[in-house]
Amino acid sequence: MDKRNDLSLKEDLSLAVINLINIEEHLAFTVMKTGKEEYIDVWNVVRKLRIKLLSELVTNKEGEMWCISKHLLCTTMRLMETSSKYIEHDKKKANDFLKEAFDVYKLFWMLQDEVGNVGRTEKNKKVEK
Repeated sequence: MDKRNDLSLKEDLSLAVINLINIEEHLAFTVMKTGKEEYIDVWNVVRKLRIKLLSELVTNKEGEMWCISKHLLCTTMRLMETSSKYIEHDKKKANDFLKEAFDVYKLFWMLQDEVGNVGRTEKNKKVEK
C-alpha cells in the first residue's frame, strides 16, 4: 500500500474513532438520564473498541499526546455536530464551525509522527491560517 492510500485509510479510521467518541458521549448521557446501569456495559464495549482503534492512529505517545490526540478528535466531532445545527439557518456560521473542526483535525495529524513527517497531503500541511 502506498503512503497516499495509507493516509486515506488512517483518515477513515479516524472518522470511525470520532463516531465511537460520539457514541460514548451519548451512552454517558443515556446512563445519566435513565439511571440504567446496563448502558454502562455497552459504553465499556464501545470504549474498548475506541481505545484499540485510536492506538492504531496515535503514533506520538510522548507526554500527554494520547489524551491530547483523543481530545482533538473529540473537539473535531463536537465542532462538526455544532456546525450541523446551523446548516439550515446560518450557513456562514455552519461553515465557520466546520473550518474550525478541520483546523483542529489537522492539529491531530500534525502531532502524529508518522503522518506529521511522512506522506502528508497538501491539505494537512497548512495548520495555521
